[in-house]
Amino acid sequence: MRVFLAGATGALGRRLVPLLVDAGHQVVGASRSEEGVARLRAVGGDAVRAVRVDVMDAGALRDAVVDAAPDAVLHQLTDLSGADGAANSRLRREGTRNLVDAAKAAGVTRIVAQSICWAYAGGEGSADESVPLDLDAPLPRGGMVGAVAELERIAAELQDSVVLRNGLFYGPGTWYAPGGPIAAALAGDQAGPFLGTLTTSAGVSSFVHVDDAARAVIAALDWPAGPVNIVDDEPAAAAQWLPVLASALGVDATPQASGSEPATWERGASNALARSRGWRPAHASWRTGFGDQLG
Repeated sequence: MRVFLAGATGALGRRLVPLLVDAGHQVVGASRSEEGVARLRAVGGDAVRAVRVDVMDAGALRDAVVDAAPDAVLHQLTDLSGADGAANSRLRREGTRNLVDAAKAAGVTRIVAQSICWAYAGGEGSADESVPLDLDAPLPRGGMVGAVAELERIAAELQDSVVLRNGLFYGPGTWYAPGGPIAAALAGDQAGPFLGTLTTSAGVSSFVHVDDAARAVIAALDWPAGPVNIVDDEPAAAAQWLPVLASALGVDATPQASGSEPATWERGASNALARSRGWRPAHASWRTGFGDQLG
């Protein structure tokens, strides 16, 4: 299959490119910078065609996708480097709009889009895909959820739209990797965006190793349309996973306990649907996965 990969040099995109090539797919990978294009060529070699295009430039993106003539579009776009939620929400709305319009112009009906699993409405137990998104959430969460809903709605304009609701990424190139911003915050970095936010609480999260998320993208090329949670097997409260992460990163830190009650949406997610389609996380739990980042 010939695929157009938007977000080819992001944390997931960098892991996805060689897997696509190994699976026999032809890859046209997009980056908005010359540095990114060079990095993509270094990763993919002659098996990958790298193009420079900014997804916020609708006309240029349309031309790039039409020229690539792909069978499927892979939407792996994020804007997370500065932990700027507003910028990421804009990319989810406007970038997705431009990418889907470009896919339509190229006659593409299949898209695999990156979403998140912590946008579900509150309730008991891990959320499956039947749970509605938390559209009535107050700001600032409401703005984030609204952007996620818009991304998924726009992607669904294509007939074969698979939306992967990923857990929190960890692994190479992510916030949770050794030397990353979470490690810095745990070590007391005064300049990082996460200082003061890393507390142990009863709120439940779901994680997924970035390599497992990349393998899900490839599997989803053959899945029926609709949302699918891509998470590991063990949703957990920060009181459980944060000390394990600190130990795995070799950070001498004791995260402070949170005295607040968790929000009802802090419930984690179920991977039963993805498992029923044959996907299995190689890193079944963050308990061992955090340490595997060091290997």
